[in-house]
Amino acid sequence: MNTMTLESIETTKMAGAVASDIDERPRLATQPSRLRVLSKRNLDELDYDIAMVLDAVERAYHGLGSGESDNPRKLMTQPKSKHSVAYSMLGLDGGHRTVGFKTSYKHDPGHSREQQRYYTTLLLFDDETGMPVAMLDGSLVGSLRTPAVSALIARAATPNARTALVVGTGTQGRMALPFLLAALPDVERLIVHGHYRDGIDAVRNTLKRFHPGREIEASIDLAGAAKQADIVLGVAGPGRREAVRHVHLKRGALALLVGYGIHADALHRADYRIATSEAQMQVTGLDLADERGKLPAIDAQLPDILLGRRPARRSDDEIVFAFNSGMVVTDIALGRVLADAARAKGLGEEVELW
Repeated sequence: MNTMTLESIETTKMAGAVASDIDERPRLATQPSRLRVLSKRNLDELDYDIAMVLDAVERAYHGLGSGESDNPRKLMTQPKSKHSVAYSMLGLDGGHRTVGFKTSYKHDPGHSREQQRYYTTLLLFDDETGMPVAMLDGSLVGSLRTPAVSALIARAATPNARTALVVGTGTQGRMALPFLLAALPDVERLIVHGHYRDGIDAVRNTLKRFHPGREIEASIDLAGAAKQADIVLGVAGPGRREAVRHVHLKRGALALLVGYGIHADALHRADYRIATSEAQMQVTGLDLADERGKLPAIDAQLPDILLGRRPARRSDDEIVFAFNSGMVVTDIALGRVLADAARAKGLGEEVELW
């Protein structure tokens, strides 16, 4: 005999309605719901040294070359007006058993430092435990890993260099020389070419922070400075006014392009060509293509050079061109080191995300 009353029926209906609004997705006991977020301010509180960064980045390339790590080709989108550019990258650093996702977006319609807006994030997961590590501002990682890669290329391609020229005084220009000297301490002359007095002062101050006894020379003649340099680092922004051409390079020089400041003919007329990744260069180096839209073949990639499978040059008098395009596997490796250091210091904020 059914003894339910109208009141009990209504109560049952209401309970069912409430239950339907509750998230009924299964949740494992070990499924985390929180993520540590590390801001730029948090990361600025960390101590790091250049040797540690160089080691982390070099190990990341070793892992990539050995097949322990993975770095799929990055994705890029840019409107026809080129007022902005966005990248998306993912990879696996086998050494740290860490998966990472990096995004970056730059809005720079006037190619102006004052108006430029740039945002980058790095999301890390521990691939051994399946747990999230952190999401962090990616600007510090990028500002450290890029000059570290340039320093590793320079050490391999021009081990006896005595004069270096840096074209550009932005973030990469400021960090280029400290890393270069860490990898090549016998470099004697450090020349900087830029058009912003504040930028040149910032390069000088950053150098003294890491190498107190060293000084820079400010160039006012780019071609003349390039003719004296064993290493030319192009780290200028897209609004640069000048560029080093192939004819300006001395025999045996290394022309290493990170941003702008080295003309495309230095790539096309070089005797030997290096890239961090030839596949990635096909995405990020299209502005260097010839009139047919083609890029020349690369002779060696950095992972193979660091593992001794390919030379960084064939002879001392060759002009070598190197293209340094950021590889997310290095961001992941360095980001994991910084994230672990931040966690140990209790930095960051845990947010309820899942």
